[in-house]
Amino acid sequence: MSESTARLTGRSRWTRGVAAPMRAFLRTEAGSSGVLAAAIVLALLWANLAPDSYESFWRTEFSLRFGAEELGLDLREWINSGLMTLFFLVVGLEARREFDLGDLRERSRFVLPVVAGVAGMILPVLIFLSFNAGGDGAHGWGVAMSTDTALALGLLALVGRGVPDRVRVFLLTVFVVDDLIALLVIAVVYSENISFMPLLMAIVAFAVLFGLALAGVRKPWVYVLLGVLTWASLLTSGVDPVVAGLAIGLTAPAYSPGRDDLEQASGLFRLFREQPTPELARSASLGLNFSLSPNDRLQHFYHPWTSYLIVPLFGLANAGIPIDLDFLGQAYTSPITLGIIVGYAVGKPLAVTITSWALARFTRGRVVPLVGWVGVLGSGTIAGIGFTVSLLIATLAFDGPELAEAKLGLLTTLVIASAVTWSVFRAAKLLSPPQKAAALLGNAEQLVDLVDPVDQQCDHVRGPENASVTLVEYGDFECPYCGLAENVVRDLLKDDDLRYVWRHLPLTDVHPRAQIAAEVAEAAAAQGRFWEMHDLLLANQDKLQPADLMRYAEQLGLDLERLHDDVKRHVAAGRVARDVETADLSGVSGTPTFFINGQRHYGAYDIETLTKAIKTARARALVAERNGGN
Repeated sequence: MSESTARLTGRSRWTRGVAAPMRAFLRTEAGSSGVLAAAIVLALLWANLAPDSYESFWRTEFSLRFGAEELGLDLREWINSGLMTLFFLVVGLEARREFDLGDLRERSRFVLPVVAGVAGMILPVLIFLSFNAGGDGAHGWGVAMSTDTALALGLLALVGRGVPDRVRVFLLTVFVVDDLIALLVIAVVYSENISFMPLLMAIVAFAVLFGLALAGVRKPWVYVLLGVLTWASLLTSGVDPVVAGLAIGLTAPAYSPGRDDLEQASGLFRLFREQPTPELARSASLGLNFSLSPNDRLQHFYHPWTSYLIVPLFGLANAGIPIDLDFLGQAYTSPITLGIIVGYAVGKPLAVTITSWALARFTRGRVVPLVGWVGVLGSGTIAGIGFTVSLLIATLAFDGPELAEAKLGLLTTLVIASAVTWSVFRAAKLLSPPQKAAALLGNAEQLVDLVDPVDQQCDHVRGPENASVTLVEYGDFECPYCGLAENVVRDLLKDDDLRYVWRHLPLTDVHPRAQIAAEVAEAAAAQGRFWEMHDLLLANQDKLQPADLMRYAEQLGLDLERLHDDVKRHVAAGRVARDVETADLSGVSGTPTFFINGQRHYGAYDIETLTKAIKTARARALVAERNGGN
């Protein structure tokens, strides 16, 4: 990626890297799926070429001693019960983000993900039990219930290229539910010889941690200490301690940085710039860090580690099984293997699709999936991947040949789910563009993030009033990123079905001339030359002194005395303040920030990314128009 393109992923200085948590999440999963696949292949090669060394290595004991106390686990247990706690911490963090900032912030939208997620667990379990009823494998029913959401997202990115992000979001919101339930099943069903006092200690430690989080305490070492205490207490109690990671992740709130926090952070940075001492450097660093939500900070730190190291390590330690023709013949006729394969390959897509259809029908369209029916079916088929949590349950429920059969079943689901999902989305590409849009995007009403709708009379608008897509930008004439974005916007405006709106957000704490530039633009608007002044200001961002501004007015042939008087009396200050207020109400704190048909655009604002987002918005608008006409 070129330097200019890389810069287009930013915001004004202190908000770079904050946006697009969901896109970042999906990109991380897509990249790490290849690492995990390599780890699984390596595990299979190792287990078949040197089976004795594979097992002996992972059974190597590793102990921690504190005086007379000793905590001893083999390497596989340290990964399964230790490092995987951090993986489930990330799962909890993403679930909390969906509750706070995602589609689930409207609680009525939680109904379908919960029902579809639960149904997507119950039907595969029933299918597994139908194969294993009365047999030795029946107690391992938990193996057939949980989708590996992270791996499913990664494989969806590979086999479903071109699929809208909304499909991936739907997959995440539905199957984060079964991650939560699966961990509860591990804690309740697959934990043995539970000791009450350590369990009580874990509950108390977590309660204190939760209380500190509610009180807004910002001492990371306190949370680390309480988190480790909760984990160790659960391990001692007999309850699988990975539950601690999920619970702690759910306590971390997610929110967009507030204007006050950002202004305070930029103030601390200015102090350091004036007097660069170690104390002020630390103060500025902490100020910048704490302007982000705890959820953002934790995900930024842990997510790459879990995706690229911990989960692949888990696969390497657990996926290895000796394979020969006799074993394959026995396993593929085993009720354990068949129950897992049929449960995932048939049960998951059937449960998700039928449940979504039934809810939409019985509620008469009040509860509908956030994607089209091809998106629902594709989400169901890719959800037929059970690996991380299921493999964890398998190691708790089985051993010996039964464990090997369960592992083979889970590995087989990877291949089947990927192939079927590729076929589903490949078939969707054969539809006409309107049919494809409806099949993938659906007709669910979208949440609107832009609080103040566009007013053709009051807002500054370029493009046709009846355009199907409206692009709103909150900008600052002195912001260098707005200057870069302006070139992209000019390319976008070649589209004759796009309406573009500029709203002011002068960041006066970092751009001292942004406010007067905005008022000069409004003074020019009073004389019918807003867009000409807008273009000049963004083209000359380093020349916004009063003399420069008057020269631009003269260049445009404006009444200089009138403009000077308007700016001197701050006639347009109220107009600029109204834009700033709407930005605050819409959760905007940095520039440039874009909204496309009322929905906030996260991520890069290069021509390719924005064009794709506009294309999706147009397809959704056309689907809504067709449905409105029916």
